[in-house]
Amino acid sequence: MKLTVPAEWAPHRAMWLGFPSHAQLWEGDLAEAQAEVAALARALAGPGGERVRLMTGSPDGEADARAQLAGVEGVEIVPGAFGDIWLRDTGPIFATSPEGPRAQAFMFNGWGGKYRLEHDDKVASQIAQAAGVALAANDFILEGGAVDHDGEGTVLTTCQCVLNPNRNPGWTQAVAEAAFAQALGAKKVLWLGDGLANDHTDGHVDNLARFVAPGVVACPVAFGRGDPNAKAYDDAARRLASMTDAAGRALQVIRIPSPGWIKGPENRAAPASHMNFLIANQAVIVPIYAERSGAFALEAFEHLFPGRDVIGLPSSAILTGGGSFHCITQQEPA
Repeated sequence: MKLTVPAEWAPHRAMWLGFPSHAQLWEGDLAEAQAEVAALARALAGPGGERVRLMTGSPDGEADARAQLAGVEGVEIVPGAFGDIWLRDTGPIFATSPEGPRAQAFMFNGWGGKYRLEHDDKVASQIAQAAGVALAANDFILEGGAVDHDGEGTVLTTCQCVLNPNRNPGWTQAVAEAAFAQALGAKKVLWLGDGLANDHTDGHVDNLARFVAPGVVACPVAFGRGDPNAKAYDDAARRLASMTDAAGRALQVIRIPSPGWIKGPENRAAPASHMNFLIANQAVIVPIYAERSGAFALEAFEHLFPGRDVIGLPSSAILTGGGSFHCITQQEPA
């Protein structure tokens, strides 16, 4: 079966979004994280032009979501069961085929065994069933945040994550590329090295580099002194500058200011990244962690996406869980 994973900038039928639903996981950050996700839902349904399908993971989470988003047009609350809100990684990757849409599901082991939570292995089937899309189960471990797509068969990823022995022991680039060709319709896989420091995903590419147009990839440039990811950013940019995509185009690399050093647990740098932006039907929504670096990043995104509104929203509470806007969403192609 010929499969294609559409680019994120292609039209969406819906945008799936996870809502923080478990107080024992979020503890003192729950209320603020819920407020940030509710703000994202409003932006997606309003200027973003999306049909938002907001998935909740517990009766308490459903009640909180209904209270915060009552009367918001374009937001549908979908009660479900999940360990936590990271639908990009636990949900399916939607693909198109001559036989119709497909929801490609993968094995999930809690980012290499770090966080195994009840129900996360059932998220993909729940979303596929609610979307009315056939589910195809693949027998290897993959998280959606580990791969980025240009809609033409080029897949961008990192060696640190995909070849990590805590996912699929024994995998080589050749084995991974064959698996991606079968499950994602990949014609060419572009390999970057390491991702962000202190990222429990082991270097997801959606924190490091993203396609923003055919043949165009954005990746960060270090901001301020002491940026912990300066070397990783520069290494990614150097690699990308020497690559071509599946269509044979030399990649154009656009550097966007990083958030810089953002305080995380135990005074370590948090894996904060503007690359965790989300492309909606009519807008691009960018996570913001600091006022100064955020302003520079938003200006850069406005040049990259002249046909869409660029919206910056706070994501500091969501980041305490380890991710941001891209991590908690999954687009369903039109």
